[in-house]
Amino acid sequence: MRVVFMGTPDFAVPSLERLAEACEVTLVLTRPDAVRGRGRSLVPSPVKARALELGLPVTECSKITPEVLAQLTAATPDVICVAAFGCILPDEVLTLAPAGCVNVHASLLPRWRGAAPIQRAILAGDAETGVSIMRIGHGVDTGAYCAQASTPVGQKGAAELTAELARLGADLLVETLPAVVDGSAAWVEQDEAQVTHAAKISKAELLLDPADPARVNVLRVQASGDTAPARCVVAGRGVRVCAVRPADGEKDLAAGAVLAAHGRVLLGCVEGALELVRVKPDGKREMDASAWAAGLRGEGLTWERA
Repeated sequence: MRVVFMGTPDFAVPSLERLAEACEVTLVLTRPDAVRGRGRSLVPSPVKARALELGLPVTECSKITPEVLAQLTAATPDVICVAAFGCILPDEVLTLAPAGCVNVHASLLPRWRGAAPIQRAILAGDAETGVSIMRIGHGVDTGAYCAQASTPVGQKGAAELTAELARLGADLLVETLPAVVDGSAAWVEQDEAQVTHAAKISKAELLLDPADPARVNVLRVQASGDTAPARCVVAGRGVRVCAVRPADGEKDLAAGAVLAAHGRVLLGCVEGALELVRVKPDGKREMDASAWAAGLRGEGLTWERA
């Protein structure tokens, strides 16, 4: 089976690896090298780096130009597989391979169509999420799906859940692909009445707020990451909150109040309280909240939205 693969971030790497084991990957498309890190140097996408390690041909593009389309045509794929590529595909690509284009989407469609399905599932308090193998069409994640696999969300953070879904999606893709190519896959049209949309997460959405219940702030920390960190201001100091847990025994701590004692830092919310577990104070390294607590002194400490 000849496959063209399109993907860019870490989420897409397991799918590329599994396809390289099971199929003949004739071309890999990925987004161009990007400036990253403190050194501001050009860094290849995770997919490009892994494809080169596997000895696969790679083309970088931010859109499908006539030159890129010619390379895709020359690769003569039976099917095109996509995982978080980050580029709109024109009709010429969608119809190029006999079996079409299939996408590994990180949600149980039709729930959470869009750019941030994993974080949205966490923020909504979903009990489970999963992956769908779907056809790519003209709308955003509107195509029919032929396979799904689920996993509990629990207390998994966004990074952990993303890695788990990446592996789950890779296995499901390789398992499903033969039926896609031979035409025996059973496609299910999405129920439009059940659709929810997963808009990109803004940094402001993950700012902790004492005016919200503790459970809402816990979910913000759980859904946070480098591009949209969970932050607040404690005793006048900006801090990124990396890990937190509910402080169920502190029901009398007022909203906005801080209790720092015995190596613990508790933040009062309008309903319940939080205990900070790991923090990254502005200008400092990440540390256990117990170490940071030593620097919080005085009575009447407060916290607020950053």
